[in-house]
Amino acid sequence: MDQIVVYLSSILMAYTAFLIAMISPGPNVMAVMGTSMSFGRSQGVALALGISTGSFIWGTLAAVGLSTLLATYALALTVLKIVGGLYLLWLAYKAFRAASSSQTIEGRVFDSDPTTELQHYGRGLTVQMTNPKAALAWIAIISLGLQPDAPAWVAVAIIVGTTLLSILIHLGYALIFSSAPMIRLYAKARRPIQASLGAFYAFAGLKMLTSRI
Repeated sequence: MDQIVVYLSSILMAYTAFLIAMISPGPNVMAVMGTSMSFGRSQGVALALGISTGSFIWGTLAAVGLSTLLATYALALTVLKIVGGLYLLWLAYKAFRAASSSQTIEGRVFDSDPTTELQHYGRGLTVQMTNPKAALAWIAIISLGLQPDAPAWVAVAIIVGTTLLSILIHLGYALIFSSAPMIRLYAKARRPIQASLGAFYAFAGLKMLTSRI
């Protein structure tokens, strides 16, 4: 019990840093929102789970020390930045193409793209794993929460706790934005919503490609 009390404050600090990183909407949150409104609840949930899986992977990599390699070798982050930026631009293209479509919206399925839940899961995983900001965020989280002499269970507690937070938060976005009011909003304003998502993805992609990390 005494050992738990010793490391509890650092674990809670890691959770706080993780929540702060998630407060400002990034490509992951926007992807969940757009997918939930465009394709429906199950697809939004699948994408949210893909993002949470990516968060778990980044946390695990950071805990075992691979984040140190990313911090040491700038080339790794540069490659990740290029891949992530290009992927966001591809999502922007998809959103702009959907915005330009003149198809009639009926029912719950709003996009003719026959993307499966598994593909949406893979898209969410890709969005998270090609985001160099996620790698840097996890370096900070592990630095705050994992002391050099900390036992292995502390790292497990940080990774499991943040993964659960990621699942709950992203699933919350998926459920909210696939609700009936949001669906009606999307049905009335599909083109502006998709155009806005496209603009956000394009801005985020170009910023990722041109910024210094």
